[in-house]
Amino acid sequence: MIKNMRVQYYTIENKSFNRMKGIINIEYPESLANTLRLSGKDFELEMKMSSLVKLYELGKVSSGVAARVLGLSRLDFLDLLAKYNVSVLGGYDADDLNEDIANA
Repeated sequence: MIKNMRVQYYTIENKSFNRMKGIINIEYPESLANTLRLSGKDFELEMKMSSLVKLYELGKVSSGVAARVLGLSRLDFLDLLAKYNVSVLGGYDADDLNEDIANA
């Protein structure tokens, strides 16, 4: 059976959060959550966390932005990276690190 998951995210403007929420719908086989041994809510959280970790790894978002979207402190997000075997420094250059410091 195919299930539909709704992931809420916040739009970002001028590096501050807008009150508007966006919703992403993802269809997935029910067996996927079962394979991971996760409930619906836990699977939704896992998808949200893994997506933001990957965006951070690719240099698309800063750690500060990812942390805010997840409702975590920046330090907690940096700790979360270890769970996914992602380097805190990744492929960041000096400009990216300065942006992270500004978003902290």
